[in-house]
Amino acid sequence: MGRTLIALTAFAALAAGGAAPAAAAPASGLPGWEPAPSAPWDVAAGVRCDFAVHGEPLVDEVVRRVLTRHPDGSPETVAYRGDLVVRVTNTASGAFHDADASGSALVGYGTDGSQSWKVLGPVLVGVGEGLGNLPRGLYIVDGVYTMEIGPDGHKSVTMAHGSRTDICAQID
Repeated sequence: MGRTLIALTAFAALAAGGAAPAAAAPASGLPGWEPAPSAPWDVAAGVRCDFAVHGEPLVDEVVRRVLTRHPDGSPETVAYRGDLVVRVTNTASGAFHDADASGSALVGYGTDGSQSWKVLGPVLVGVGEGLGNLPRGLYIVDGVYTMEIGPDGHKSVTMAHGSRTDICAQID
């Protein structure tokens, strides 16, 4: 836990502008930062919520910066930041929730498809049945935490400090 907290503290300083001039200025025109848009998505009933859901970005100002690359040139460590609000809709009832997922993250990508996230702030996390240490669902996980995603999609969220909001319950 000590190394994780130190890494998250260092990342918080980076995200707040301590080491990267990008945090205090708009993302456009900054060397090394590029748009990282989110696509709309659909999930069938029973996969995350008991009903089918649709996600659509309303605000998407997320940018990314590749910090390191694997020997084959693919991204190894990537920083993400920027405003993201996703409208999550219950497609059967029309009920929706506008989820603020504007957290900052430092993501390590394994060559096997695994991911290691160090996060500050809210991120939208979907978990399938038996594929995480959270129950099946859609959540806004907010705070200081890590998330490990295995090559099989299994997600393990470890909170240093924060909360989670069940989006399925918000739009049921």
